[in-house]
Order: sequence, then C-alpha cells, then structure tokens
Amino acid sequence: MKKTAKLISGFLVLAIVMVLGSSLVVTYPNEYKLIRQFGEIVNVVETPGVSFKIPFVQSSSSLPKALQIYDIPKSDVITKDKKSMIADAFVLWKISDPVLFTRHLNGQVAQAQSRISASVFSSMKSVISNMDQSEIIENRDGKLALDISGNIGSSLDEYGIEVLAVETKSLDIPDDNKQSVYERMISERNNIAASFTAQGNSSAQKIKNDTTKEVSVMKSEAKAEAEKIKAEGEAQYMQILSGAYNDASKADFYNFVRSLDAAKASLKNGNNTLILDKSSPISQIFYGY
Repeated sequence: MKKTAKLISGFLVLAIVMVLGSSLVVTYPNEYKLIRQFGEIVNVVETPGVSFKIPFVQSSSSLPKALQIYDIPKSDVITKDKKSMIADAFVLWKISDPVLFTRHLNGQVAQAQSRISASVFSSMKSVISNMDQSEIIENRDGKLALDISGNIGSSLDEYGIEVLAVETKSLDIPDDNKQSVYERMISERNNIAASFTAQGNSSAQKIKNDTTKEVSVMKSEAKAEAEKIKAEGEAQYMQILSGAYNDASKADFYNFVRSLDAAKASLKNGNNTLILDKSSPISQIFYGY
C-alpha cells in the first residue's frame, strides 16, 4: 500500500510539473511569443519575461522581434537615358505586426524576404528609370537610397513588415561597356569644360572692350579739359601780358628781352659769334635805331 501511495504521489508530482511546464511561456527581448488556441492566435506577448497559457489547449511559437538585414540579389536596371546598370542593395526591416505576418506569410522569414525583394526591386526600378545615369552616380550614396525607401511607402504594411532603410552597396556599369561609358563621360565633361572656357573668354573680351572704351572716353575727356584749361591759361597770360606792356617804355623792354632770347637761341654747338645785319630787328635794338 505504501509503495502504491508513493507511486501515485510520484505520478501526481510529474503531472503537476508537466502541467506547469506546459502553462509557462518564456519571452526573450528579441522575440515575439504567439499564443495559439486551436490554431488561431489569441495573444501576442511582446514584453520579455514569464507569462502563462492554458496547458494542452494553447501552444506558443516565436517570431524575431529584432532588426533584420536582408541582402537583395543583384539585378539589372535601366536608367532614364536607356543605360544599363547593376544594382546591389540590402534592406533593414523588422516585423511590425506579428499577427499579419503570420496570417499572410505563415510566419516564414523566407517568404517575407521574397516579398521585400520584389517590392524593393520594383521601387528601385521605378526610381532609377526616372533618373539619368550621371544623376544616379552623383546621388547613389544619399538621395537615391532615400528615394527608393520613400517609394516603397506602406506597400508592405499589410504583411506586418516595416522597411526601415534601403541602402545601395553598389550601383555599377556592366563590365562589358564600362570603358565606352567612361570615355563618353570624359568627352561630355571636356565639352562642358570647353563651353565654360569659351564663355569665360567671351566675358573677358567683353570686359576688356568695355574697359578700353571707358579709358578712351576718359582720356578724350581729360584731353579736352586740358585744352580748355590751357586755352584759359593762355588767354589769362595774354591779358596779363597786355596789361604789363600797355605803354611804350614797357613795350621796348619787352622787345629787348625777346631779342636777347632770340639771340641766345641762335648760339648753338659752341658758336659764340653772332653776326647780324644792321637792318635786323635785333641789331636795331642793340644799336638803338
């Protein structure tokens, strides 16, 4: 009887342990716990810790709560100017609604990645097809990624998926036409540089012509002003001279001084001899007739 009682006690303890074990739900920080009853989700546990469920009636399963990274396969895209490029990108995403994620994707991360790949490729194709190749190359480290992410919008919300970012690892030209593309880009840049140089030369010549014209006008105006001042000075000089020699005695002195100046000017190259005719005005002054 004692052995039977011990055996029954052991079974009871084991049953209690099994019931307790079946009723406990341990949730970790990086996961969701889905509580199902007869296949239907009746509760989602998001808070880390221990919770309870109805043993043998309800079951639990886990979904990742942490941020996920998915490396999208490389794909060919066509730009607005009909150039082929190879896009290689990755996506940062997470499960935003575990119920929708389970209902539409059976809780399978692989199915979610397939949906993400299709949505991102469609967005990437749409954005790139509206940009020229040169514009894509200039913006591939910033604006392009933002445009692709923004174009996805809420298209994955119905699957309980939130795309946080789409980053392009590389967006390159196919190897078989890289050289021709580089040569064309160099040629285009050279043409742009030549255009800028021509515009600069034209502007420089215009500035030079305008400056030359302004200088010519200024010189002409300055010359005219100088002639005017000179004429005014000469008029004043003649007026002063006329006032100074307005009588006979002063006029004779003036003539005498002018005759000396004329005589001095004729003595050149070491010649100290001045030969004058008696009838010359200078002789008349010197001789007093």
